[in-house]
Amino acid sequence: MNSKDVERYLKMYHNNVLTTALCYVKRMSDAEDIMQDVFFSLYTYDGHFNEDEHVKAWLIKCTINRCKDLLRSHWYRFSAPLEAANEQMHYDSYGRDMFELIHKLGKNNRAVLYLHYYEGYSVEETAGLLGISANAVSSRLKRGRQQLKKLIEDERK
Repeated sequence: MNSKDVERYLKMYHNNVLTTALCYVKRMSDAEDIMQDVFFSLYTYDGHFNEDEHVKAWLIKCTINRCKDLLRSHWYRFSAPLEAANEQMHYDSYGRDMFELIHKLGKNNRAVLYLHYYEGYSVEETAGLLGISANAVSSRLKRGRQQLKKLIEDERK
């Protein structure tokens, strides 16, 4: 892949990659590091993509894998960030309040809701990206919606 292609994909999908990483790691600095790593992987990738949607799916899958690697690492589990706990997050067109509520959910439900509603992936596509069954995605969507409903009701009280 040449640098012009990577630059074009960076402009097209950097928000998708960054927001996906934020869903997992919850720290802007870690999400930015993951985004850089993912786009570097794209630059060094020798394979061929058929269309832009294939690139987007590959980037999101790569982002999810990098996030899981980081969350499993000893360093991540036993370190604290140096920056302030309340980092500012970029939300673009997403509703800040809803995005913050989604961040209060568990990792599994949070990722499924984000991919399904914010990225627009179907249940089957989400299952493929996360490496789980479509039934598991449907269950997590249902649980996540129930948890969100409860969080919204609690916020209103």
